[in-house]
Amino acid sequence: MIYSLHDLWDYVERNANMNIALTRKLAGAIGIKPAPAKNTADPLFSWTANWTNTFDRRKEDMVVMVNNANRFTVSIFGVKRNKFKGIDSKMTAAIRNTLLAMNLNPELVDEYMRQAGEVEFSSNHDSKLTAWVNRQGLEAAFTVGRAVNDSEGDIEFDDTMGYIVSRRHVGYSKNYSDSYVPAEKMIKSLSELTGKPAYKYRAFELLITLDLEIYKAIRRLIVPSNIEFANLHKLIQDVFNWKNRHLHDFSVIDGKTMKSVEAGLRLSDFFPNYKKIIYTYDMGDNWEHSIELVRVIEEHDEESPYLLEAVGQTPPEDVGGIGGFIEFREIMLDPTHPDHAETKEWAGYWSPELREWYTQPRVVYYLI
Repeated sequence: MIYSLHDLWDYVERNANMNIALTRKLAGAIGIKPAPAKNTADPLFSWTANWTNTFDRRKEDMVVMVNNANRFTVSIFGVKRNKFKGIDSKMTAAIRNTLLAMNLNPELVDEYMRQAGEVEFSSNHDSKLTAWVNRQGLEAAFTVGRAVNDSEGDIEFDDTMGYIVSRRHVGYSKNYSDSYVPAEKMIKSLSELTGKPAYKYRAFELLITLDLEIYKAIRRLIVPSNIEFANLHKLIQDVFNWKNRHLHDFSVIDGKTMKSVEAGLRLSDFFPNYKKIIYTYDMGDNWEHSIELVRVIEEHDEESPYLLEAVGQTPPEDVGGIGGFIEFREIMLDPTHPDHAETKEWAGYWSPELREWYTQPRVVYYLI
């Protein structure tokens, strides 16, 4: 009997499965005896998974999954021994959520998940894949652990932070030129597989201004419209080179009315309906950043957050507000000032001019 390509494709899709190879530790924790490894499985639809701990001296609490084709990493924090019911659904949800957390085209993600099919567990006996999942597990523990500490323990479950690990170079043990970024490989593979654009989402172009009286420090950015304020805070800290040592606050302005933004909200909850948002950092020095919406991009087709423009150096931390900064800057620019040497030592690596690297247009990986 002769089969057409369409018939063969239908057969492959009907019989496709997402193969997840479990380490012995994870299989034991789930309480299953997985089938032998499937060496014929498509590596793009195959993952290796382990159960590990995020913090020293604590029991295992995180499942780490590594794609067999490209080392793309998915981490599920908050999976303790009594949380393995429906783990296959949690794993597929985590893969989807992690891809969407990178603002990838939802149509592309849906198509990959559709072609992947149902989860099929197998045992892992591949030493290379074991090394990958152990290495990425350490990176995930560092990333997730820092986020949990920064949240003061508020994060009890998260299945999206693996993409942060996937933004770091791997494969450079012998030669750095051989290294690659797993996230970039994954995105390219998914675009080729589905024939769909990698990015397609609503975005905002923002103008963020810190008025220092003697000049203005300005950052112009493209951000996803649905970015959470918690992440917008981290982004502003990054592009203004703050150190995140003090409290912060967001306030929205509608005409003459100002009100604080509650936790858990997104930028799209206010823009474009409101005129301006004020981000205040360090309630002592009172650095007020004015955030204005420049334009709405309905179908943005590139990665973001993206820094379009950076002008003007940010003051050093704890300099004493605008007045203190103006005095500090005058001393720094005058080598003959009696306090110059002491002030320069206090300032450390601070310089009056914004270093060239900070002015270059670039994607900002503010969570790394």
